[in-house]
Amino acid sequence: MTFAKWVFRIAGIYRLLILTPFYFMETDPRLVSPPPITHPEYFCGFAGVGIAFQVVFLIISLDPIKYRRLMIPSMIEKFSFSGANLVLFPHQRLAKEVVPGTLIDGILGLLFLASYSWGPVR
Repeated sequence: MTFAKWVFRIAGIYRLLILTPFYFMETDPRLVSPPPITHPEYFCGFAGVGIAFQVVFLIISLDPIKYRRLMIPSMIEKFSFSGANLVLFPHQRLAKEVVPGTLIDGILGLLFLASYSWGPVR
């Protein structure tokens, strides 16, 4: 299996495992990032869009050459989250619980960039 297939498959499976529980966590008292969510449609909408994009990663993993152009919005998805958090961190506006996810998404974004840059082109 090619490098890109593994990178996108792992990224898709990983985030599906992370995002799917969001559907069951809206009222979880262990959520520590204020303010509380007062509109459940935002919470469920975020989880749904996130899950949809993980399916895109899994589709890319099936045929990275065919779906190479989808790697571009995939990089945007990863870098938009990690990039925004890199801006928030020095201003102490980022909860410490978000840092691991920020690092993982940044690393995955770099792996997506490597897959796109080094992958074969038709």
